This record gives sequence, C-alpha cells and structure tokens, in this order.
Amino acid sequence: MKEKIEKLKKQLIDALKTAKSDEIVRNLEVDFLGRKGKFNDIMKSLKDMSDDMKKTVGRLANEVKTELEVAVQKKYAQLEAEELGQIADTEWLDVTVPGIRPIVGHRHLISKFIDDIELIFGKMGFSVADGPDIETEHYCFNQLNIPPDHPARDMQDTFWVKNLDKTVLRTQTSPVQVRFMEAHEPPVRIISLGKTFRKDNDATHSPMFHQCEGLMVGENVSMANLKAILTHFMQQVFEDSSIKTRFRISFFPFVEPGLEVDCTCPICHGEGKIENVPCKLCKQTGWLEIGGAGMVHPKVLENVGYDSKKYTGFAFGMGLDRMVMIKYRINHLRLFFENDLRFIEQF
Repeated sequence: MKEKIEKLKKQLIDALKTAKSDEIVRNLEVDFLGRKGKFNDIMKSLKDMSDDMKKTVGRLANEVKTELEVAVQKKYAQLEAEELGQIADTEWLDVTVPGIRPIVGHRHLISKFIDDIELIFGKMGFSVADGPDIETEHYCFNQLNIPPDHPARDMQDTFWVKNLDKTVLRTQTSPVQVRFMEAHEPPVRIISLGKTFRKDNDATHSPMFHQCEGLMVGENVSMANLKAILTHFMQQVFEDSSIKTRFRISFFPFVEPGLEVDCTCPICHGEGKIENVPCKLCKQTGWLEIGGAGMVHPKVLENVGYDSKKYTGFAFGMGLDRMVMIKYRINHLRLFFENDLRFIEQF
C-alpha cells in the first residue's frame, strides 16, 4: 500500500509539471484528490487493514495528500503568474496617465436644505427630534386638541392605513412634539423635520411632502420669542439680513392664538417689483406666506402632563419644499421627486 501511495504521488507530481492550463490542473485535482479520487479510494480501504497498518498507512496517506494539495495550489499560482507575465509583455501600461474619475453622486437638494435648517436652529439651542411616519390617531389628532368631531379634521386630507385601526400616515410632524413632551420635562426647545402625507397633488402640492416644525416650552416664553426666532431663521435661510416677518391671525386647534407667518419676498426685497418689473413670486405684494405658528394651546400642554399655568410655549410649522422652491427659483414641486438628473445635477 505504501508503494501505491508513492506511485500516485509521483504520477500527480509529473502530471502537474506538464500541465499548461487551469482546466488540466483542475481535472488532475479531481482525479487524484477529489471525493471520488484515487487517494480517497486508499482511505476507504483502511477499514480492511489491521490496527497497526491503519495507523501507518493512514498517516502516510494524509501527509502525501496534504503535500499534493500544496503542489496543486502552487501550480495554479504559477499558471496565473505566467498569464500575467504574458499580458504585461503584450500590453503596455503608462502609469503616469491620469485616471478616469468615477461618477460620484451628491445629496439631494432637499436633504441639503434640511442640513442647513438643523444647523441654523442648532446655533439657537434647538435639538432635533424624530418620530414615526405612520402614526396613531391619538398622537396625530387627539393629543393636538383635534377630537373626532372637530371640524379641523376636514381640513386635512388624510391617508388612513388599511387593516390598522385608527392609524394614519402622519399629516404633519406635530405628533413628534407631543411624543417628545411626554418623555421630557420643560424647558423644551426642539425642531422636527421629515416626510408628511396628504391627498394633495398639483404644481405646489404633493401627496408626500416635507415639513419643519418647531416647539419651545418653558417659563415666560412669549410671542416676542417666537417673532425673534422666526425672523432670524428667515434671514439665515434666505441669506438676507433685511428680511422682516409679520403675523396674521388664523386658526389652528393646537395653538391659541393661531397665526399665519409671512416674510418679505427675498427676490424683490419687499418692494413688489424688480426695476419696475412686477415680481411674479410675491405677486407684487412684497410678502410671502411661509407657514403657521402660535402659542401652544393650554389643552395640549395639559394633555402631556405640563402645568399650563406655569409653562407657556410657542410652535410653528412650515413646508420645506415650498421654501426650497422660493430660495432656488424652482417652479414645480414635482421636480424634486422625478429623479431627473438634468434637474438634480444643477444643485
């Protein structure tokens, strides 16, 4: 049996020396070392030998098999090196030629705008809070002082989730504020940014859009704080220190009083015209509606366990997509979501 093992070893070594391709080496490997190969036949025959012979032959067979496996791998490496050498001899490579720069993407315009907003509010001491896109009716409406029979629900075209009772795609990011207040004691100073969903679809509305909402709650928080923070924000985001803000009375069930927030047009700087040409963006009014705001309704504070007689606060909300359209002179909301590289690569 020892002579047979040595003979098989010599046969494979000699065959490897003359092998000229990976395919030949692979066939030899299977024939000699494979599961049904010649060395495996030897291992199967050990059961018919005496115990002493099993130890001797078994040890020798394993040693030779390991040696041959190494020889096969060396042959593969030799053939690969020879192939690379042939390529190097036939193909000249100039390593000094500049490489081809790969195409690298960049952040979407809205994502970059969100980064800018987080930076602006971060410098004013606001932290960023987040919440789920799929919300319960409790957080999306009830906790915000919008009970089931409240007419304000008719103002929001809501997507209800099928087969999930009292569950919606959030119509605003306000539920994030409620969840945050339930988990934290005053003072609170946060912004919440993210996707919201309503059944709207035209040049300035999309079924999915982005909102930024802010909340500040503490002792002696007033309307003056709200105006100062929003004015500074508008000046920073539109990069124009001359921008002013104004408030108009409106209704939102979660604030009292409720306000519409306007800012002077960043295109015509509040003049309503540019060199005697009417400003189309603000329609010659000099003002742009930016969002809604107001002092947090005492009922909302009480819903989350705050003392409404001790603490006051303000909240505001605005559509990010609309602000991006204003800042970058974009005339159609759908351009943000069509993934047209001709548009995306401009920013």
